[in-house]
Amino acid sequence: MKKLVFMFMLIFAGTTANAQAWTGKGDQKINAGLSAWGYGTGITGTYDYGLNKLISVGAGINGYFGNYKDNDNDNRVFVFGRVNFHLKETLQLPEKLDIYPGVDVGVLGRDFGIGAHIGARYFFTDRIGVFAEVGNNGSLGVSINL
Repeated sequence: MKKLVFMFMLIFAGTTANAQAWTGKGDQKINAGLSAWGYGTGITGTYDYGLNKLISVGAGINGYFGNYKDNDNDNRVFVFGRVNFHLKETLQLPEKLDIYPGVDVGVLGRDFGIGAHIGARYFFTDRIGVFAEVGNNGSLGVSINL
């Protein structure tokens, strides 16, 4: 019986230890969700790649269904690059939580688009979590750890 309890404890510890919101260099995350405010209301998808413990770079796309900038149909898609600064280690946050300010720079229809945000990710398992980003281009949804 003791061996069985010990084995379950090891399995449980292994699953919770891997649920890390940010590991630094080589870390890869995909976010998918709703773009609730900013250039419009719609869906969003982003990818982030960790350069080191502090910085990640990535890309994203937002597709808007309504309330897009100037009600101009050309402004229905925002394609952008992004840089995030991860504060997990600096703020000594729990392993499952990461807070990150960042900037999005890209193309909105025929115009230049820029966004600033502060985001947070929380992971329930080693692969699946949630995220929220607030700023002039904010969103919320599911985060996947690759």
